[in-house]
Amino acid sequence: MAVNLPPQYHDAEARYKKARTPEEKLAALREMWVILPKHKASEKVQAELKTKISELTDEIEQAKLGPKKAAPGTFKIPKQGAGQVVFLGPPNAGKSRLLSRLTKATPAVAPYPFTTREPIPGMMDYEDVRVQLVDLPPITPDHYEHFVTDLTRAADAAVLFLDLADDDGPAATQAVLDRLKQARRELVREIPAADDPTTYHLKTLLVATKSDAEAADIRLELAKEAFTDRFPLVVIAAESGAGLEDLRKAIYDHLGVMRIYAKQPGKPPDMTSPFTSPVGSTVGEFAGRVHKDFEEGLKSARVWGSGAFDGQTVGRDHVLHDKDVVELHL
Repeated sequence: MAVNLPPQYHDAEARYKKARTPEEKLAALREMWVILPKHKASEKVQAELKTKISELTDEIEQAKLGPKKAAPGTFKIPKQGAGQVVFLGPPNAGKSRLLSRLTKATPAVAPYPFTTREPIPGMMDYEDVRVQLVDLPPITPDHYEHFVTDLTRAADAAVLFLDLADDDGPAATQAVLDRLKQARRELVREIPAADDPTTYHLKTLLVATKSDAEAADIRLELAKEAFTDRFPLVVIAAESGAGLEDLRKAIYDHLGVMRIYAKQPGKPPDMTSPFTSPVGSTVGEFAGRVHKDFEEGLKSARVWGSGAFDGQTVGRDHVLHDKDVVELHL
């Protein structure tokens, strides 16, 4: 399915390429966004435009505040695994402790605030896939590391923390949401259909920690009143391990991906290292994930799984399901 960009879009794109200032570039990008047809075939173009608009808006706002901090104030965490999930929360909410329980990462864990000063990645195993978790520094109304803005843009999802051992836990978590909103980052249950390209929405799971603390059950009821209409909730106790397996599944499910196993003709499928594709992906889109040239050169495929009888020959528009086995024919 072609994007079919109208002439006005190409005119705005030409103005973007000729623009000399960030403000001129941003104006052209916003015009391109308005003109761009919004349908499945244009999803890749939509994502690229949103990223450019977000980056330029950040650049313009940062210039108003003054020059950027030099390294090591900037960080890039290359994505690995089925997706990248960032940990966001107030001080002492248990982010670092949970990272150490879910992955082999060894962040500093201490009973005082601001132990985490820079992003710390770790890989979480879930069945036969791995998910990248990134612990970010704590956020308060007065403390916000500006590299968090960039790292949240790159992430696929977030885990928001709420401390059940603290009477002020809900207020501290709300303060995180408010501070992120100032940076044009909104944590949401689902990405809104009418997405504003100047604000980056991040699909978020709420994790209530320290459920084994005294009076945690009372605080949990208050937290539910404040947040469960806004986010899916998982309750855990990292020290005892309560709820951790439920959390692993919830984090994976929140990414909205499915596992697809590749099979070469005449050989058994590789069931040890699945590819991950967004839920609802077609055979053609999966082929592009296997290799960038495969999507265009794909002729047909054979599929074993829930959406077809075993070994059925299908076309590029066939929608795949979790744990399907696919044999591509180029």
